[in-house]
Amino acid sequence: MKKILFVIVISLISFSAIAQSQRSRNNETFLNPVFAGDYPDPSILRDGDDFYLVHSSFEYYPGLLVWHSTDLINWLPLSNALHKYVGSVWAPDLVKYDGRYYIYFPASNKNYVVTADNIEGPWSEPVLLDIELIDPGHVVDEIGNRYLYFNNGSYVPLSKDGLSITGDIQHSYDGWIIPRDWTIECFCMEGPKLFRRGDYYYLTVAQGGTAGPPTGHMVISARSKSPLGPWENSPYNPILRTQSVDEQWWSVGHATIFDDSNDEWYMIFHGFENGFYHMGRQTMLTPLEWTKDGWYKIPDATEIDKPIAIPQLDNKHTEEFNLSDPFNATELKSQWKFYKESGDTRYTCSSDGFVMNGKGNDVSNCSPLLTIPSDHSYTVDVKLEIEGNAIGGLVLFYNERAYSGILADKNSILANLRGWQFVSEKNAISQHVHLRLNNTNNIVDMYYSLDGKEWFKIENSFDCSAYHHNVLSGFMSLRIGLCSIGQGKVKFKNYEYHPHK
Repeated sequence: MKKILFVIVISLISFSAIAQSQRSRNNETFLNPVFAGDYPDPSILRDGDDFYLVHSSFEYYPGLLVWHSTDLINWLPLSNALHKYVGSVWAPDLVKYDGRYYIYFPASNKNYVVTADNIEGPWSEPVLLDIELIDPGHVVDEIGNRYLYFNNGSYVPLSKDGLSITGDIQHSYDGWIIPRDWTIECFCMEGPKLFRRGDYYYLTVAQGGTAGPPTGHMVISARSKSPLGPWENSPYNPILRTQSVDEQWWSVGHATIFDDSNDEWYMIFHGFENGFYHMGRQTMLTPLEWTKDGWYKIPDATEIDKPIAIPQLDNKHTEEFNLSDPFNATELKSQWKFYKESGDTRYTCSSDGFVMNGKGNDVSNCSPLLTIPSDHSYTVDVKLEIEGNAIGGLVLFYNERAYSGILADKNSILANLRGWQFVSEKNAISQHVHLRLNNTNNIVDMYYSLDGKEWFKIENSFDCSAYHHNVLSGFMSLRIGLCSIGQGKVKFKNYEYHPHK
């Protein structure tokens, strides 16, 4: 097979918060998304002048990564709140009550809560709550009674310590009637988030279906003088909705409403990007305004796909979050997650690299180590050392049924195209190799190198654009994965992520 010599030079870009090539650098405006890549179901907490954020973590562990910001645009990771595997973690709610932090979340048709005295942890083991609804939303009344709302418009009372349910499910809210001629996936009320302002409690929900048609998902608002209802729907509903398939952002919804210490109000929410559905639901932000009659809405001049003015907040961040990883530390960086396992007993970290024990007999059952790409186009490299009869790989992975990439055993280079795995370059290496994926707007070429300088393109490439929820279900995203398969170990070094300019 003819080898094509390929040399590529790309400057390494560091990222403040999550890497985003699209975000404006202008100090007076920002450009959505604020979290590029798969960051769905955002729940935000303001604690003084600090903001903390958590997302659904699904089958990726450790889960519930908590982020911190002082300006809403630049975010740095603090700690993972969930280490014990309890299943696929859906929409969480991050709250603070009586000096303690709580994250309520559903997983595998159950609900849990983890707690911490310090937002940076350590976080408790998950405590099981006796209820099977999803998307818990926490609210406290004026005398300190605590409640959890759920996706069907019902609520339950909580104990004072927030660790148990103390009464029966009570229905409170029926949602907003969606016009029958609108193109939606389903009524599907979900993601209740509640807050109090003035004389009213405000309930924000998503309706219309999380995925499906781009015009389905939407933000709905209601208010009541009691956290238990009855609820009056906003005359401005839907607060936000994709109107056309021609828009950049599809299926926008699942919002949390919050303020800063200067009484400026915002909405944080998620959406899919037109043409890049496989990147998952990305986190976005918009300012809000209050009407004279006490409703919130998006200012008429604000468009979520255009530069947005934002009041200047203090930016105390002095470091940058970089998606590259030399693998020379004693702990994994926070961007790395194992698929459907904690991975605690499978790996070791040292100044000499990251070593992962082999598992399974192919990519589908090896529980790869994954990280979120945050750009439309990028190049990623990693160095591998193969020990024993292991197979190492660099792949793009959606789930057990959808993945492709380049792999190596101790002698040969292998290609894997949607589960079809075969030798591409026989007897080309001797236990050491550098692997590369070059993704240009969803078309992925694959390379290997013996020294990390001269790169050889293999003949096999693939299109990754259809690796997404509306084809495969599961609410996952296409992530970059490191694989260690079979009997033996793989040592990884010098993982580098380069966005294309």
